[in-house]
Amino acid sequence: MMRANASVRCVAPTTRANDGGRRRRRARAATTTTRASGDAGAREVDVVVVGAGVSGLSTAYTLKKKKAPETSVLVTEARDRVGGNIQSKSDGTYVWEEGPNSYQPGDAILTLACDAGMRDDILLADPASNRYVLWDGKLRILPHSIESAVLGDFLTWPGKIRAGLGAIGIRPPAPENKEESVKEFVSRNLGTEAFERLIEPFCSGVYAGDPAALSSVAATGRVQRLEPLGGSLVAGALMAQKEAAQNKKPRDPRLPEVKGQTVGSFRGGLKTFPEGLAKQLGDDVVKCNWKLVSVSKASDGGYECVYDTPEGQQTVTTKCLLLTAPAYVTAEIVKAMSPTAADALNKFYYPPVASVTVSYKKDSFRLDGTSALPEGGLTGFGQLHPRSQGIRTLGTIYSSSLFKDDKRQPDDEFMILNYIGGARDVAIKDLSEEELVEQVHADALKTILKPGTPLPNVVAVKVWEKAIPQFNLGHLDVLAEAENALKMDNCGEKDGLFLGGNYTAGVALGRCVEFGIDQADEVLDYLKTGSKVKTAAV
Repeated sequence: MMRANASVRCVAPTTRANDGGRRRRRARAATTTTRASGDAGAREVDVVVVGAGVSGLSTAYTLKKKKAPETSVLVTEARDRVGGNIQSKSDGTYVWEEGPNSYQPGDAILTLACDAGMRDDILLADPASNRYVLWDGKLRILPHSIESAVLGDFLTWPGKIRAGLGAIGIRPPAPENKEESVKEFVSRNLGTEAFERLIEPFCSGVYAGDPAALSSVAATGRVQRLEPLGGSLVAGALMAQKEAAQNKKPRDPRLPEVKGQTVGSFRGGLKTFPEGLAKQLGDDVVKCNWKLVSVSKASDGGYECVYDTPEGQQTVTTKCLLLTAPAYVTAEIVKAMSPTAADALNKFYYPPVASVTVSYKKDSFRLDGTSALPEGGLTGFGQLHPRSQGIRTLGTIYSSSLFKDDKRQPDDEFMILNYIGGARDVAIKDLSEEELVEQVHADALKTILKPGTPLPNVVAVKVWEKAIPQFNLGHLDVLAEAENALKMDNCGEKDGLFLGGNYTAGVALGRCVEFGIDQADEVLDYLKTGSKVKTAAV
């Protein structure tokens, strides 16, 4: 079983010896061979996946281990590790995350984890744990039921009435021929108060984005479709539940039971998941430290990829090319083949975000009811801060209480993970690590720390200059623009080149897994019906 402290060993590529036999290459045939002529280090494979993040690994694992084992797959990664933006770290005393912190435990990611031998490493947070949103100097419990929404103090009574009426369809109609922002969609359906107290902090915390710029259909598609589906959010939700029940399949008995609105991780951190997939695929499939130099159309169909590797330059010819790198990296990859597509891909915006992990002694926190937290608090998931509340930190994760079954800090300390920056605070990229720590500490003093608490023990500071792709107004149009440009230049999906990654799938980890699984089917369909790479003799 893949354990938390295991790592993926990145090895140099090898050239398979010619055994003198001959095999016919079919659309789904496994082929990783030395080419009959040309560069002695060249290889031929059915599928090349550029980028060993969750999207790319999910696609490769589904292809190789679940759908078509005979398909030859090569996953290449420029860095010395797999996982993409997932960066779980450990120094022997602390275990922390520098990128994504958790995932929504849908069946897709849980199934893949079980398939890859990570069932015992799955961690689920207590669904009864509270989430807090700061408002008027108090951390208010985010409602987790209709009863708590009505009886709690998260919204005022006028706000509750407005949200309730809107939810059942008593609200202005949707505008015609206009793409609504998240702010416009939520305010129209649930009112301004619900937007400001609930949705705005989540947009900041999840997307690090500006809800006035985020597209409701692109960023919150599953919620946005409820209104046209049923005529209101409530009616749409009921219809969606009915559809789900009609299409429900027996649940895999291996999967852990998921109760309520919880989140998941893995023992030792999120990196356990991509490392587990990579281990199952093997060193011959997953290649780290492979830096893509160029991609071009091959003379006989497919694509020729040139890499700088620890063993020197390598050339790989493939029938199908899946690009799961960030949009701005993908733009450089396709620029020579389709300048128009590159221009479109460069339109996607990635704002800076810093993750600041710090630890305090447990007695540093005000648990007597005098802080923003309720008496005896400092448990649960964490807290979010609307921009209007005078707190610069986007949100704070209670790392020490989130996954209690996985010891991640000394017993007498409490570790928190702070995110700061985003689309409305790009100036954080110019702050030093010391200034970032001082800022999140000052914000914590306003909410949860005792007055005079000294600066914390700094576990880690990570600044992502280009963090999360923004699904802003026009996002889907820009993505279609890129795909159409590739098609016009004969290097789109009909020619075996697919775009993937979180700017196409969504930023949530579970959504990237779902997209990767679906994309495996698309790639396989192409290999069965559309391959243009000619048979090679070996």
